[in-house]
Amino acid sequence: MFRTILTAALALSVAPALANDSIAELGTGGLILSRSDAVAMESEDLFISQEKVTVDYVFRNNTDKDVSAIVAFPMPDIEGDPNEMPAIPEAQSDNFLGFEVTIDGVDAKLQLEQKAFALGIDISADLKAQNVPLYPFGDAAKAALAKLPKEVAEDWENRGIIIEDTADDGSGMKTVYAPFWQLRSTYWWRSTFPANKAVHVSHRYKPSVGRTSSVSFFYDGQFQGQYATYKTRYCMDDGFENAVRKAAKDNPDGYPQFFESRIAYILTTGGNWASGNIGDFKLTIDKGSPKNLVSFCGDNVRKVGPTTFEMTAKDFYPEHDIDILLLEQADDTSGGDNGNGG
Repeated sequence: MFRTILTAALALSVAPALANDSIAELGTGGLILSRSDAVAMESEDLFISQEKVTVDYVFRNNTDKDVSAIVAFPMPDIEGDPNEMPAIPEAQSDNFLGFEVTIDGVDAKLQLEQKAFALGIDISADLKAQNVPLYPFGDAAKAALAKLPKEVAEDWENRGIIIEDTADDGSGMKTVYAPFWQLRSTYWWRSTFPANKAVHVSHRYKPSVGRTSSVSFFYDGQFQGQYATYKTRYCMDDGFENAVRKAAKDNPDGYPQFFESRIAYILTTGGNWASGNIGDFKLTIDKGSPKNLVSFCGDNVRKVGPTTFEMTAKDFYPEHDIDILLLEQADDTSGGDNGNGG
């Protein structure tokens, strides 16, 4: 019996600091296969929007023996820093991306493994001994930290596990202990790839969408600020830039009335199966409103609907990650039309 391991590429990817009103996105990814000559990825159908990410795979075991596998989906590492909280869709849940998976249409029996680290040291046992949840951003963790014995709190502060956080809770300034540890979470399940058969694996989750309350690359009538970085990262074309200029011209203040939304999808770690390529690859990006602006890098991208764009490829090898920039009007989440996001 062959044994292999499937994992998911879901690593932390935080956008550069833009402004105090900017929330960073977490890069998310899809299933990958540890190097194996037994199981190939016949196809991947990837759909990305602000509301959901869905990925439908067809894996095929090309041998005459079953392959027993552990499938894993590492969630993005998150840092419990009250000053740098990223965009988290399900802020009160261990399953903070709302991750779900099916195998041949049947819900997989998921198990969750979590560990907490401070200064690179596993402090999971310390937290559990004091009944503190490992997930740092939920209300439960804050409530548990408020009950810590004084000597424990002082020890944890010295060890970089927690920090003091002073803020106004509506009744005046108060100082409380806040999580400062890193959480590492992995969903995993057992699966079998039958000999000479295809297996359909589908998973979905809510993406971490970074946001900035203004356009960070255009002001004072010209492209500047984050422009050079954005031009490379999101492949902003002439149509997109002209739409931004028009929006600024139409506004009496001379600024485009947009806010930014950003989605990062880690695709480059997805080329580690038999043959190294995806037989049939399809990417669909939905920009939401037909009036929104969207820009992203891709080859032979086609507009296939009022809000959707599609890229397909044969024997596709993922060389680049997918970074998506959306501009939406600040008043009604709509924007002008454009080129690559048209």
